[in-house]
Amino acid sequence: MELSEYFKLVQERVNNCLKEKLKSLPSEPSELKEAMEYALLLGGKRARPLLVYATGSAFGGSKRNLDYVAAAIECIHAYSLIHDDMPEMDNDMLRRGHPTVHAKYGSATALLAGDTLQALAFDLLTDANCHLSLDVKGRMCACLAKASGFEGMCGGQALDLKAEHQHLPQEQLEKLHSLKTGALITCAVQLGFMASRYQEAYENQQTDAIANAMGLVENPHMSRDFKCLSDYGKKVGLAFQVWDDVLDVAGDSAVLGKTVGSDESLQKSTYVSLLGLEEAKSYAQKLALEAQECLKPISADTSILKQFAQFTVSRDH
Repeated sequence: MELSEYFKLVQERVNNCLKEKLKSLPSEPSELKEAMEYALLLGGKRARPLLVYATGSAFGGSKRNLDYVAAAIECIHAYSLIHDDMPEMDNDMLRRGHPTVHAKYGSATALLAGDTLQALAFDLLTDANCHLSLDVKGRMCACLAKASGFEGMCGGQALDLKAEHQHLPQEQLEKLHSLKTGALITCAVQLGFMASRYQEAYENQQTDAIANAMGLVENPHMSRDFKCLSDYGKKVGLAFQVWDDVLDVAGDSAVLGKTVGSDESLQKSTYVSLLGLEEAKSYAQKLALEAQECLKPISADTSILKQFAQFTVSRDH
């Protein structure tokens, strides 16, 4: 299947799951619910959900279970964008071609909407209609919490704020972005794997397989696949960020749906400021190729993941 077609399928599935979950919530407080819906359903590529589906499907996971996992990670991403756009962070007024949440609803409601979407992510992962064991759900919650918290996205954002008006060396810049952007992208492929391989082990009631899937005993095949996927996530996550830096300089605001040049206005260290535009493009493309190489030892069909790696460095938004 072509990646563009797969994106459409992912968008339909994850949007339906998000709408279903939002519909199940009480109608009040109405403005908070409206702000959450606005943030979640106002477009977006659904790149992280795609990685959940592509990985989980490659290993035989149930798409219905993957719906909840993909929706959960999209809630985390949406909450991070709300907070990232606020005056205390980047103070952006445009997101996906529309006013940012704080611009439309005010900072207080935006803050609460972000907080609530973070909580909703874990509500989705533990939803009774997601037919995975409580142990598996707990492990997925731990994975997502780490990737989005101090040792992941939030920690990276703190480093990003600290780095304003500074020129970081490449090693420090990559550490920053491995947390801010890469951790959640890596988590997406890890969660897809967990939701499929752990499910298979539990459904077959294979005690040894369950232990192996959870890394409790040595299993070269499963640990190899998990490591390869994690390495892929790190490479593709960094490629994604480098290309974002390219687009912030060479992109079109109308296509991007946000203001071009915001990094430069905040005097942030970027791969373009560090390497130059053409060298940054080349570096992103190199990382995308390395990401595809990480998948070679895996026997499952990883064609969508390979296409996604190339997409990260050819997209226009």
